[in-house]
Amino acid sequence: MTNYLNTDEERIIVRSYTKGELARLYSPGAKYESAIRMLNRYLHRCHGLLERLIAMGYRPDDRRFTRPQVQLIFEQLGEP
Repeated sequence: MTNYLNTDEERIIVRSYTKGELARLYSPGAKYESAIRMLNRYLHRCHGLLERLIAMGYRPDDRRFTRPQVQLIFEQLGEP
């Protein structure tokens, strides 16, 4: 089953994303490395998000977020 999050401009698919792909969705104008640093900051600053991701099997050195992890990130940070 594919889930979509609707925005006014386009449909965002809730699926597995690499950390870089997801970072660029949240920071489209930033360079790759900067976008990843910003995403990591968002994950640390959103109260309880990092802990919940870790409980779902996420490790900070992972290069990919699973679909359920992406769903949680979208719920907590808002749609990119």
